[in-house]
Amino acid sequence: MITLYHNPRCSKSREALALLEARGVEFRVHRYLDDPLDIPALRELAGRVDDPSALLRSNEAEWKALGQEASDLETVIAAIAETPKLMQRPIADRGDRAIIGRPPEAILALLD
Repeated sequence: MITLYHNPRCSKSREALALLEARGVEFRVHRYLDDPLDIPALRELAGRVDDPSALLRSNEAEWKALGQEASDLETVIAAIAETPKLMQRPIADRGDRAIIGRPPEAILALLD
């Protein structure tokens, strides 16, 4: 079962959702802005992506205001837990591997 960490206001996230639907993939949607991940869940997710630092939307004003470096994963995780808007989207998570959908077609690699 794939979990799609989804922000319906994001065009890339909507494209990823449409890709999964078009292929008839069984998945569930996790609207992470409405139901944020806690620190343990973010750590687990970071362990399943190829580049954990890519979880961060580093261009967001909230991140820049912190004046932190994205090189420390625990700092990134704490920031995302505090401000879920900082989490990259979409993310498709199969449980053993997760892929950030930038571009959205990247998530199709989970279907192999």
